[in-house]
Parts: sequence; structure tokens; C-alpha cells
Amino acid sequence: MLEVINLVKEFNNTTAVNNISFKVEPGKIFGLLGPNGAGKTTTIRIILDILKPSSGEIKFSGKKIDQNFQNITGYLPEERGLYKKNKVFSVICYFAELKNIETKKAHQLTDFWLKKLNMFEYRNRKVEELSKGNQQKIQFITAIVHNPNVLILDEPFSGFDPINQQEIKELILALVNEGKTIILSTHQMELAEKLCSEIFLINKGLEVISGNLNDVKRKFGTKNIKIEYNGDATFINEMDEVVHLDLYQNYAEVQLKQEAYPTNFLRKIVERIEINNFSVLEPTLNRIFIDAVSKSKGEL
Repeated sequence: MLEVINLVKEFNNTTAVNNISFKVEPGKIFGLLGPNGAGKTTTIRIILDILKPSSGEIKFSGKKIDQNFQNITGYLPEERGLYKKNKVFSVICYFAELKNIETKKAHQLTDFWLKKLNMFEYRNRKVEELSKGNQQKIQFITAIVHNPNVLILDEPFSGFDPINQQEIKELILALVNEGKTIILSTHQMELAEKLCSEIFLINKGLEVISGNLNDVKRKFGTKNIKIEYNGDATFINEMDEVVHLDLYQNYAEVQLKQEAYPTNFLRKIVERIEINNFSVLEPTLNRIFIDAVSKSKGEL
């Protein structure tokens, strides 16, 4: 288990991370979420010992992290960093050897992962000759080639088409099944909702909401309505019981106030538009993200 305990990081007069704590259990994907500038990257860099905390500590398996922790950790940064003038095979081997993998084993592991991700034909190409998506695959391989116990993925799906995105998603799930400890930081809430069992939402360095994703959804209630209709539904946005309205081509999603009753809402709108379908939805992680961050900014 990876533990972040009362973590604080200050830069001059700015507190980038303000006394946050969370635990990441093995065999689960932990979503570290938040808007730009929230403190996610700073937190990740402290976990990786790139930055030192102002106070607080990081523990793995009950012990403070040290150099050995770096060798069992894999990191996919949001800002990619490959040696583009070098050949693919050499780059991956180099990253493996940085993690104390002996040269012969590094060569074997490199070929294994290139074959697994259908990249073996590019092993002697220069990185700069590859497409953006294939460069992204190489970057991903460098993060996992040494079989890390802890894997930190910062926006791992950016730059991938849907097919490659699915391939990487299946690989991440396979690593989870092997008992890896995984932190996923992403802006793609739909993917985070599918992959993460635990989330920690941070904004301006402070915890906003955290916990089991299902528990978080229950906390936010079930006052989210989907309506398939005919007619003009723009009037819904003016109704007192409505918090938010999203209108799409053939349907609308409505967030009601906590004290509102969906059946009463239905009775009111059926007088003005033709309802083809009406359903109560659990809130999406995207909706939770927007609402929680807005409240933390004092906008609601």
C-alpha cells in the first residue's frame, strides 16, 4: 500500500499542496483528479522524490520511501520525454537499465514488450521517425518495462486513437489484476469513471472529495434526469428546482436540487413537451468533477 500522509508543499508564498492524505491499495486504480494547477503534478513529483515536501511523508508498505522505491516505480509523465534521435530498442533498454535491470535482461524485456504492443517492426527505427501514437506506446513501455510494483500514469491516453486507447486500457487492467498499485491522473472523466475504484479530487492544493467511486456517487445523490422528448425544452433551465441543464440533439440531462422530487418535475414538464423517455440517473464522474470544483471555488 502507498500512503500519502499530511502532505504539504510550499513554493515561496504559495501552498501548492495543502495537508492532503490518501491511501492507494494494490490491485486497484486510484484516480488523482483535478483541474489544471490543482496540485496533482506536484503531488506526483513528491511521491517520486523529484520534489521534497515542506512537511508530511510518503510511505510504501509501511516504510518511508527511499532509493529502492524508485526502482520498483514506473512513471508515465504528462510531458513525454524520449530521446528522439536514438533507436527505439536502445531507448527502452536504457530506461530499463536505469531501474537496475541487467543488460541482457533489458534486451529480452524490450523485445517482449515491443512484440506485445505490435511495435517490434520499429525496434531499429529512430524514435522521431514514429507517429505520435507509436511514440506514446514507446513511452508507455519505458514506464512498465522493469515490471514496477507502483505505476503512476499521468494522462496515459492522450495521443491515442480509439483502437490503441482500448489496447492500453486492457493492459492497465491486466497490470491491476497482477496486484500493481496504480495512480491514474487524467482529465478524461469518462475513462476515469470506467477504470478507477477510488478517487481523490484536489483543487488549489486542497482535498475536495475522495473515497470509493460508488460511495461518492451516492453522496451526490440521484437527482440527475435524462429526458428524451419532442418540442422546445429550453424553459427547463428557468425552473426553480433545476440546478443545471444540458441540451443535446435528441435528449436533455437535468440536475435537480436535492430537495426536488423527480415525479413532481415530470408532471410540470409533460404539460409543455412530449416525453418519449424519462429516467433517473446516477451522477457521472464528469458532473461530480464540475460541481465539486465549482463549489470549491465558491461559484455555487
